[in-house]
Amino acid sequence: MKSHFLSRLQSPSRYLFWAMDSRNLRYTFFKLSSPAIGVYLEPDVVGHLKHWKGKTGKELAEDNDFFEALIAAPVEKFLRVVVIKEIKGSQYVVQLESAVRDRLAADDKYEDEEEAALEKIVEFFQSKYLKKNSIITFHFPSTSATAEIVFSTEGKGDAKIKVENANVVEMIKKWYLGGTRGVSQTTISSLANTLSAELSK
Repeated sequence: MKSHFLSRLQSPSRYLFWAMDSRNLRYTFFKLSSPAIGVYLEPDVVGHLKHWKGKTGKELAEDNDFFEALIAAPVEKFLRVVVIKEIKGSQYVVQLESAVRDRLAADDKYEDEEEAALEKIVEFFQSKYLKKNSIITFHFPSTSATAEIVFSTEGKGDAKIKVENANVVEMIKKWYLGGTRGVSQTTISSLANTLSAELSK
């Protein structure tokens, strides 16, 4: 699986590979092999996390304040999601939509604008068929509270959508990078161990 993830994303060597995970997600009436997740961050992210220097990976993985700081750090972030077992786009996006909506509602941030932004994401994936080895990339720029989602599959050109609602973008980040509340604790643990090692240098 790691062959799907480059050690560096783009050039020059700006975006380093930090973590990966292959896991299962349970959908209603289905148990499907979910995408593997690769996390890429600019190397200078470490400079924004020096408060946690000396902490072990286990300590970081359990510290939601650390992951809040990671999410807030003004560095470019990429999530590379590789499909392991083919599924319908609607089956993939239903979990993202539910998680983001629930987080927004819990923070009293789910208004008409957020609903509309989520509906666009759902529509984007609704007609997609996620073949094995298809790739979904989430790009979070350092200078704006937006996100670009790119879907790539063999034999077709890339399909893209821009998410411009800051609250929805924030909750997508938190779904993947939200510490103990993140969707994949294996990803969180891997990321915490790597960052702990970097912080100790």
